[in-house]
Parts: sequence; structure tokens; C-alpha cells
Amino acid sequence: MRLKTKLVLAATAMTFAIVMVLSLLFLGELLRQRIAQTSSSDDVLVREVLMMTRQAIEVELPEHPPVDRTDAALYAAVTDALRSHQPLSDVMNSIVRYSPAVQDVSVTDAHGYTLISTDADALGQMAAPRMSFVRLRDGSVTNQMREMFGRARVLDVTAPLDRNGRPFLVVHMGIRSSFLKNYYAPFLRAAVVFVVLAGIGSIAAAGLLASVALRPIEEISRRLDVLAVTTREEKPAGGGVPRISGAKRFSGTWPGATDDAVVRVTHTIDQLGQQMRTAEEGYTALQANLNQMLDTLRDGVLLFTPERRAVMVSDAVAHFVGEYPEPLVGRRLEEIFSAETALGAAVLTAFDAGAASSRVTLEDGREVEIAIDRLDRGHGAGGMGTMVTLHDIETAAWLEQELEVSRRLAAIGRLTAGVGHEVKNPINAMVVHLELLRGKLEEHQSQNGPLKGAQRHVDILEGEMHRLDRVVQTLADFSRPLEVNLREQDLRGLVNVVVELTGGEMEENRVVVRVAEPSEPVMVRADGELIRQALLNLTLNGMQAMPEGGTLWIRLRRERQFAVLEVVDEGGGIPPEVMPKIFDLYFTTKEKGSGIGLAMTYRILQMHGGAMEVRTAVAQPDTAGEHGTTFTLRLPLASAMMEERRGELAGGIV
Repeated sequence: MRLKTKLVLAATAMTFAIVMVLSLLFLGELLRQRIAQTSSSDDVLVREVLMMTRQAIEVELPEHPPVDRTDAALYAAVTDALRSHQPLSDVMNSIVRYSPAVQDVSVTDAHGYTLISTDADALGQMAAPRMSFVRLRDGSVTNQMREMFGRARVLDVTAPLDRNGRPFLVVHMGIRSSFLKNYYAPFLRAAVVFVVLAGIGSIAAAGLLASVALRPIEEISRRLDVLAVTTREEKPAGGGVPRISGAKRFSGTWPGATDDAVVRVTHTIDQLGQQMRTAEEGYTALQANLNQMLDTLRDGVLLFTPERRAVMVSDAVAHFVGEYPEPLVGRRLEEIFSAETALGAAVLTAFDAGAASSRVTLEDGREVEIAIDRLDRGHGAGGMGTMVTLHDIETAAWLEQELEVSRRLAAIGRLTAGVGHEVKNPINAMVVHLELLRGKLEEHQSQNGPLKGAQRHVDILEGEMHRLDRVVQTLADFSRPLEVNLREQDLRGLVNVVVELTGGEMEENRVVVRVAEPSEPVMVRADGELIRQALLNLTLNGMQAMPEGGTLWIRLRRERQFAVLEVVDEGGGIPPEVMPKIFDLYFTTKEKGSGIGLAMTYRILQMHGGAMEVRTAVAQPDTAGEHGTTFTLRLPLASAMMEERRGELAGGIV
């Protein structure tokens, strides 16, 4: 089958599908409107019966009053009144006789017993349950079609008559679905005929239009053949990427050649496109290499045409001329470099004078070297343009300085790694001798009496030496690689341990700790000591953030493949200018803080493949809004880590 024929058939099939969908919607809406009209007319009829029922009671009941005041006597009198009132019977019978869809009309009491009906067999019987016609009217089109064309049933249209605010009588009018189907048949039949004719017409029109629309392909095919045959391989002067070649490639036929114009056009375009892609790939690779080179340069590079318009501008140019709201490509030299600035005046002067290089000092004190290079086509073909290079002389010096700082930091790191061994031993010796001094001091005091103030000085020395020992130990621990002992841990147990450890200190600082955790275990593969240390750091930080006391929440939950642990305080929050620095080593805002706790916590989370987030709201003066800080820890669940491990092992099997 020819491709053109396939396209015509595809367009025709799509048109047919659209017409069918619209036709079904049209038929459904038509059916809905007919049912709504029937509902309105039936409401009028049932209201008329209700009015005649009320009239029958008002006229006949005084003549045949109840024998006593019981409900049974009342309903018996009402039944006699309704059955003896001929106008009511006439109205009910005429409705059944002349309404095409009405099967019966009846009046029942509040309990559902039939008092009067056009169906003699229903008198005195309990009315059969029926689906409300309102449900059919308000239902979907699908339900309406199912009820109309499915199993026949009787639908109920009702109108109640109340007495003293309570149901007394109910008028029922039965609508048979098969009668409705016969009543709607002429309308639906006409609609179906219209839909069929519209579908046939649209299909024919779609096929004709598609055939006419594809007719120009023959002309396109002929022109492409001419283009392919007349194309010759040419190379630009001075070398470069060759132009499209077609003389040898398109002048003949190819395997599987056909008379199908669409196939011929497709094949010709593919061949031409292949040649264009080859040339484009060469230019793209060249452009990518050039862009990569420019991105790595700190120098500003601009390429101008002979008409002094920029065709290439590196990102570093903004460092010299400032940010522009619009791209600089396409602008003239004078639009980029203003003669009113020192750099602009120097560039314009060097550009016009043809100087190879020059230096200029900018308004901010930076010294910039300007290089002007003329680009020629070669072979006397004239100039291609001019390249302007802007070099910040201070940049090289700055890079050398940064490198020197990095070397020094590395040396400091190596020195810090040895602190635990080189400093801790003397501290231990000092502690031992301090204990000896304390013993001798106590012996001397027992023999010669107390020395005034000596014991206090010894206690101060002991406290300060222990504090120095803790600082050195912490510094050494942070510099030394941590050994992670991974085991399956229930985070609930670690949370409870931390709460118990900090309970006394929390109570002293008037901080109430509340824990929200699930009832089932939250298992992770982690080093319990390290995670406990991280959680302890966060809880103590939260306590210290509330000097006036408050509530500290520790929330634990599962979130997909992660265990999420939140520590929420009601403190004053973290100022925006401090937030970027809180995980920096040795950064602290506390008078006695070491600046290591949060950095260590962040490091512990990274070693476990987890993550840490911070949200904060700073307390505003004279406002009662929410404030405080939330630290969120995310650790992979043990089950997720095992699945990932199994995936890695399976992926390694060949």
C-alpha cells in the first residue's frame, strides 16, 4: 500500500473517530433533554392529581366524616372520600389513557398502602418499591441509556400531601421505561439517521481533503530531485567544512525505488539531511569546544565582525563591563564599551589605532590588559573580524594567593591530626601531678592547718585542665577519620536514651521534652553511638535556644524509604545572616561554644548516607507569630539499604 494511501486512510479514520465521539455526545445530550422534558410534564400531571386529591378530601370528607378520632377511622373516611369523588378518578384515568409513558396513577397513605389507583389489583395493597424518576433524570448519560434500553422497569414520580407538618398522603405516577423508549424512538431514530449521514459526509470530505492536501508532494518530489542532481560538492575558500554533496549520491536510483511520491520525498530528504547533519556536527563540535574553552577562561573574550558587531561574547566579559539586561551578542562595539569609562576609552582607542595590546587602570583600581587581534581569511580574501581579549592582571595574583591558603589549610589539618597525641599526653601528666599536689596539700593541711585559698586554686586548675582536655579530645576526634560500626538500630530506642540522658538538664532549664514516634520499630543500619551523639547535639542546642524555657519536640516517622527525625524548638530562630555558616567548623554564636557540634552532626549524617535540613523562623519584636528552628535528619531505612545492596550485587553479576 502506498504511503499516500495510508495517510489518507489515517486522516479518514481519525475524522471518523472524532465524528463518532461527537455523535455519541449529541445522542446522549438529546436523550437527557427528552428525559428532562418528560420529567417536567410528569411533574405537572402529578401536581394536578395532588390538587384533585386535596379537592376530594375537602368536598367528600365533610359528608362522610370519620366515626372516631383514630388514624384508622380517618384513613377509612379519606379512602371513601377519594373513591367516591368522580372528578379525581376521571383525571387519573385520563392521564393513563392519554399520556404515552404513564402506566398507572395511585394515591397511598403515609405507610404505603394504596387507597385509590387506576390499577384495581393494587387497591388496599402495599405499594411496590420503585426507582425514582428524579434519579433517572439526574443520573449520567450512561445510566440513562442503561435504564432506557435495558430491562423494562417502572419509575416513580411522587408528590406528597402533608397534614400538620407530617406526611399524610402520597400521589404516585408510574412511568414505564419501555413506554418511554417507544415514545423517544422517533426522535432517536431521526438523530441516528442524521449522525450516520454526517459521519458518511465527514469521512468523504476528510478523504477528499487529505488527497488534495497531499497532491503538492509530487511537485515537492520533483523539485527535490532537481536540487539533489544539481548540487555539487564545493569547499569554501581557505578550507573549512564542505557543503552538501549530491551529484554522485542522488543522480541514480536506490534499492527499493518506488513510484510513491511520499517515499521518494522522504528518501531524498533523508539523504540531504544526512549531509547537512555531517556538516552541522562539525560546526557543533567546533562551537562546543570553543564554548568550553571560553567558560574555563577568566579572561573576557569578544569577537567582532568587520562591521564592529559582536558575534561572540564570553561570560567573563560581565566581570569587566558589568551586567547588561540584554545579551551583548549583536551589539556594536560602541554600545558595549562606553567612551566615558576608562576601559571603554582604552578599548576604542586601541581598536581604532590597531594596537596589539595596552594596559588600563579601572575606576576600582583593577589593572586590565587589553589585547586586539585581527583575524584574516587568508589568501588576500580580507579580514574576518577582530578579537578583543580583556585580562585582569590581579586575577593571577589572586589565584596564587588562594592556592597558598589551600596549602596552609592542608598543613593546619595535618597539624590538627597530631594534636590528640602531642598535646594530650602532657595534659594527662599535668592531671596526674595535680592529683599528687592535691594529696600533698591535704596532708599538709591535716598536719599544719589549712592554707588559705590553696584548695580553691587547685580546684580551678583541675577544672580548666579537664576543659582543655575535652577541647583537645574533641578537636582530635573531628580531625581523625571516624570508624562507623553499622548495625540495625531502632531509632525509637536511641531517642529514648537521649531523652533520658538530658532529662535532668532539661528540667533545670524549664524545658519540656515531648516525643512523637510510631508504634512499630523504625529500623536503620547505623552506628548507634554516632547517631546518639548527633541527636544529643541537636537536643542540647534546642534547649540552649530557649533560655526562658519552652517545649522541645522530637518527632520520628517513616517517609517512603527514609526514617525522618525532627528536633523542633521554640527559640528565637536563626538570623538569615548566620544560617549559611552554622555548619562551618569552629563557627559559633555562644560564649562557651566550640563550633564543632553541628559540623560533627552534619559529618555523621553524611557518613550514614543521610541528609540534614534546617528550617527556622526568627522571632519578631512585638509580635506573637510562630518562631523557632527545626532540624530534620533523614536516614535510609534498613530495608531500603538492603534492597539497594541486593540491586548492586545483582547488577555486578555477568
